[in-house]
Amino acid sequence: MPDDSSQLVIPPSFVALYLPPGRLKPTLPLAELAARHELCEDMAQMLTDTARNLEFQLGITPGDVLQRVGQGLRAEPVVVQGAEADWVLGRLAELLGWPFPSPPPQG
Repeated sequence: MPDDSSQLVIPPSFVALYLPPGRLKPTLPLAELAARHELCEDMAQMLTDTARNLEFQLGITPGDVLQRVGQGLRAEPVVVQGAEADWVLGRLAELLGWPFPSPPPQG
């Protein structure tokens, strides 16, 4: 049986979420990193229709849509952690061809 892990592609932008400065190896094992990436990618894909509908129904800008989606991602129960939520928003913007959102203020 072939090993599917050799076909696994995790974007560097996602790996960077788990790569502390000065380290070459992510803080998560590959299987867990792949699972987290799959969850976040699936979430971004799933949110495309929701985001388009918000833009159309509410007549708001893509930036406003992404802000609202970001608030939803951070609401309890939290499924994706802070940096992952930011990555999901960036990927969602990419999928929709919208301007890349600026990171939320730290604090």
